[in-house]
Amino acid sequence: MIYNSIVLLNAFAFLVYGLSCLLTTKMKDEFKRFGIPQFRILTGILQVLGGLGCIIGFIWLDQLLFISTIGLAILMFSGIIVRLKIKDALFAAMPALTFFILNLIIAYKTYILL
Repeated sequence: MIYNSIVLLNAFAFLVYGLSCLLTTKMKDEFKRFGIPQFRILTGILQVLGGLGCIIGFIWLDQLLFISTIGLAILMFSGIIVRLKIKDALFAAMPALTFFILNLIIAYKTYILL
């Protein structure tokens, strides 16, 4: 039950953040600050697809859940690297670190079930 809630919370978090990347001025400004404005739309699309993949994979296809969480973990690892590169405070990288670890845990558990 807790695992199911975590998977769905993770999926919805990426749907919301991905849509934010695509639609808000705040995220447009953040990606400029990160020095990678050219990756904002791609990041948003990948996060929305990852979130949808988690939901669909959770309901119907464990392999899709596994692939989606690995992809989201890679995105979050990239986010950690970007935060370190621009010398943001460690606190600013905590959401990316948390979701990186969370997606690795979900991927591991899903892999065991395959």
